[in-house]
Order: sequence, then structure tokens, then C-alpha cells
Amino acid sequence: MGCVCVCVCVCVCVCVCVCVCVCVCVCVVCVCVVCVRVCVSLCVCVCGVCVWRGVPDPEDVCIVERLFSSSLVAIVSLKAPRKLKVCHFKKGTEICNYSYSNTILAVRLNRQRLIVCLEESLYIHNIRDMKVLHTIRETPPNPSGLCALSINSDNCYLAYPGSATIGEVQVFDTVNLRAANMIPAHDSPLAAVVFDASGTKLATASEKGTVIRVFSIPEGQKLFEFRRGVKRCVSICSLAFSIEGLYLSASSNTETVHIFKLETQKEKPAEEPTTWGGYFGKVLMASTTYLPSQVTEMFTQGRAFATVRLPFSGHKNICALAMIQKIPRLLVAAADGYLYLYNLDPQEGGECSLMKQHSDETTQVTLMKQHR
Repeated sequence: MGCVCVCVCVCVCVCVCVCVCVCVCVCVVCVCVVCVRVCVSLCVCVCGVCVWRGVPDPEDVCIVERLFSSSLVAIVSLKAPRKLKVCHFKKGTEICNYSYSNTILAVRLNRQRLIVCLEESLYIHNIRDMKVLHTIRETPPNPSGLCALSINSDNCYLAYPGSATIGEVQVFDTVNLRAANMIPAHDSPLAAVVFDASGTKLATASEKGTVIRVFSIPEGQKLFEFRRGVKRCVSICSLAFSIEGLYLSASSNTETVHIFKLETQKEKPAEEPTTWGGYFGKVLMASTTYLPSQVTEMFTQGRAFATVRLPFSGHKNICALAMIQKIPRLLVAAADGYLYLYNLDPQEGGECSLMKQHSDETTQVTLMKQHR
């Protein structure tokens, strides 16, 4: 058994995760991708060698988040769901631990802040000394722990639901510790939020899962609107920007992953219609001025630049877009322990081809629910 170097890592654990690292390891119960959320044990691998295993009982772990490629790891266990442990995994030591009034639903961290999300409150810690800088109390009920933290230290924003009934997004400045904006993103409650690498764009999806929107941060101006589909409502599993912010992927509980290209109309080359269909399309777009706003939106919403057809549906999964060997790739980590790597054609888009597939045959990975 050996390692296949692909500049990617995926931890196969108890929650689903995706990172961007160095290799796919076949020799341990773990595959490496850039943050950590699917694992069977918290374990760090370098070319197939397990250099640290910090959790002897894999079923005890319900949340694990790593600070980029550093040695700092935040862990929450099923046995103590209200306690956060911050560990140094190379030394195998616990740095500190904090207890909260309720179950920890999510942990987010960057080089400045560590965020702990409870159902109706958010705690903002200084990552250097873990001091609690601010607490956002009495937030709308958020049983899924939905929140996003920008990885950019200059635009260090936190996003979380502003309502339990409609898709409002609250944007909070975690450096100056003040509310930055409230964005009315969707009519239905939020299902997914994610920042781009610069912290200047925020992508959102609602529980209906048909429309994905991208807003400027902190202004809250709508920059892009994409339609995933019209046939059925779906549950969005993950949204992910590419590192340069040109592409946005959206995966769901269906077998299709959509990849959208974030380019404005000005960036697209102007082409005169040369066919009857082209002229008809131009007239149709011009006529949207006289149509109801709901109908107009359907004509102006962007469609997927590329798609991926997964060999499964119904499994929870998480996606990441990464440049590997100077080619854009889509990584999909599924809850059944499979990692898929697809090529994305940056010129033509279309159907993405499967490049590699990896599974840990010795372990069936299941998503475990957190218990209060």
C-alpha cells in the first residue's frame, strides 16, 4: 500500500471535511484534504505515515477543526459536547479547554479568531490567548450551527443566520467587534454560507436549494445569482469558492455538483447573434423588462459553467476547488468514505471527468449526530 501524491488531503472521520494538502494516503484509515471534518480518527499523515493519533476512540469525536497547516486543533467530543479542547497535535498535548452553557454545534477559526457556535449564541475568542472577546447572545435558533468565518485576517468577518424563518444573513466584524451588515439573501431560511479567500464575497443558499447568490462584503450588494435547477428543491450540502475566487461549487443530496463561474457580463466577449436562435434569445432578454420580477429573475440568473455527475445520491458530502498541477480540480469527500477527484476544463466547462477515486475499504464512515 502506498500514497498517491495529488496535493490533496481528506480526513475520513465522523463528520465530513475537505482540505487542500499534499497526498492521498492509502495505508492508514485516513485520507488527507484543507480543513478537517470527515474522520474515523484524528490523525495526521505524511506520505502514508501516521505521525500522530490524538483520539483513541474515533466515535468520541464529533467536531475537529485545524488551524490551516499548523499544529493547532480544536476538538469537541460526543461524551462532552459542551467542552472545547484546543490541542497541539504534534506534541500530543492539550493546550486548554473551555466549557459552554449548551452543546457546541460548530467551531470556526482563522489566524486571529476562534468562533464557537451554540444554538442561540456565538463566542468570539482571541486565538492567541483564547480569551473571550465578545459574545453574541440571543441569536435566532440555529440548530444546525450554520456559520462561516473568513480566513482572511484583514477582512475577518463572521456570517450567521439572522432569522429562523427567512434567509437573512448577519455579518459581524470580529476584529472591531461590531455588526457590519444584515443581508436579506433569500425568502427561505439559510442552508449554507461561505466566504471566499479574500473575505470580500459571501455565497449563500437557502433550504430550497434552487438559487445561489453571491454578495459583496461588507456592503451586501448582490454580485451574482445562479440557478442550480428548477425541477426540484434540494438540500445543499456545501458551497466552496476556488482560491482565486473565480469558481463556486455547490453540492447537494443529489448526484449532481454544479460549478459556477463568477464573471460579469463586461468580462464576457460581446458576440453578435449569427443564428435565428441567437436573435430570438436577444429579443427574449430584451422582453424581460415587461415581465414580472420573478420571471425576469429566472432569465437573468446564471447557469452552471460545469457539472459533476457523482456515482451516488443521498449521501452527505463536502466539496473543495483546488489548483493541482496547475489545473483546476474539484474534490468531493462523501460520508461513505469515498474521495473523488475531478478535472475542470477552465475554457469549456461542461461535464467534468473523474481523475481519481479513493476509498478506505476497511472502514464504513457514518455521519454521527451530536447529542445534547
